[in-house]
Amino acid sequence: MLKRIILPLLTIVFLLQGMSTGVKAEAGPEAGINLIEQMQSAFIHIAESVESAVVNISPSTTGPPRPSPRQRRGGPKDAPAGSGSGVIIDVEGYIVTNNHVVGDASVVEVRLSDKSKFKGTVIGKDPDTDLALVKIEPEGKELHSVKLGDSSKVKVGQWAIAVGNPFGLDRTVTVGVISALGRENVNLSRYEDFIQTDAAINPGNSGGPLFNIRGEVIGINTAIINFAQGIGFAIPSNMVQAISGQLRERGRVSRGWLGVGIQPLTLELAQKFGVDEGSGVLINEVFEGDPADLGGIRPGDIILSVNDEKVDTPNTLARLVAGYFPGETIRIDVLRDGKNVLINVDLVERKDEVVASAPKIRKKFLGLSVVDVSKEIAEKYKLKEGDEGVVITQVDEESVSASEGLREGDLIKEVNRQKIKNTEDFGSIMRATKNTETILMRVSREGRAFFIVLKPTAQE
Repeated sequence: MLKRIILPLLTIVFLLQGMSTGVKAEAGPEAGINLIEQMQSAFIHIAESVESAVVNISPSTTGPPRPSPRQRRGGPKDAPAGSGSGVIIDVEGYIVTNNHVVGDASVVEVRLSDKSKFKGTVIGKDPDTDLALVKIEPEGKELHSVKLGDSSKVKVGQWAIAVGNPFGLDRTVTVGVISALGRENVNLSRYEDFIQTDAAINPGNSGGPLFNIRGEVIGINTAIINFAQGIGFAIPSNMVQAISGQLRERGRVSRGWLGVGIQPLTLELAQKFGVDEGSGVLINEVFEGDPADLGGIRPGDIILSVNDEKVDTPNTLARLVAGYFPGETIRIDVLRDGKNVLINVDLVERKDEVVASAPKIRKKFLGLSVVDVSKEIAEKYKLKEGDEGVVITQVDEESVSASEGLREGDLIKEVNRQKIKNTEDFGSIMRATKNTETILMRVSREGRAFFIVLKPTAQE
């Protein structure tokens, strides 16, 4: 396997060096073979030095969550439910693996590369990152551990070595390169920042380590794509370090909470706010009494960065905020009415409920019937007492409003960044709006707000 991957590449490298330095052709083959053997020896040394730290894990109970059909995480159909790999990160017996490997189990069987078996206690699990921490008692046996590297230094194109211990068989070692970084929207976990590699992640290798050529763990392998050749994902070692540390100390993970509703900046929204598409994340709602509200963040603000780390997607913002502890203060750079504003926010612990992003909306003037918020209307449409705005009671099916997804019961709170208290406000703003002008609305639906752009058609 190693020769098949390395031989063509290094032969080309050697030939190119010979052409540029004037190396004689007859000296090429022998020198090239020596170079290849040196590289091969390096990979063999890494495999031999880490094998005793890579373990097989089999839960004693079933019930791990079924993976997305786009990915394959376990092994063959007859393999133990959730069976996978793990890696010892501390000689005291602490082992990192995937949450989906341990599943619902509180006790697992851990098998080392020398076939010795131990009972492993699941210290803690974090489904949001698909990580788990297991502890075995060495009982006088000398354990070998590996070092967690710095995944922030990982570069696309560098060597990657995936090692696993599937189903209690001998170790598997595959070699490839890092093919991408910062992968999101893979639908494997809530907080995604995956390392993508073409080093084959074999069935049963989930939870096993991904090494660099120094033998440092740069990631924990978590999945392969079923329909693609040579695409696997690993959780970055820096995330592993942070999560495993919390699991070891308290058995669970505490995350920062900002208290906002967010949505991506589509082309239409970006044009309305006067920014480039994808330049930050749009705040569509700020929850009263939560950190963002207390810090002064407003609906319509565009978050550009958190502690100088760029924010370009809702997933990025969620992951960055969740990476801080409750009680920590973060510095948020927002764009408000075309001006940059720096806001310090003191985080609290993340709530269990998920902040919904805007519903997906389609593309086609108004065709709306609206009324004031009365007691009867509030009861009918389950609005909060004291809500301000106008309520949509009817939407013309042929209108742009219907095309963009507005529907009966939606509460219009703002139009073109102006707050709406009643139908008088709404009518006044609409009368001042030309039929050819796009309209930016802030709408609340089922307690969650979002921005929407209504773009008139050519006939209107």
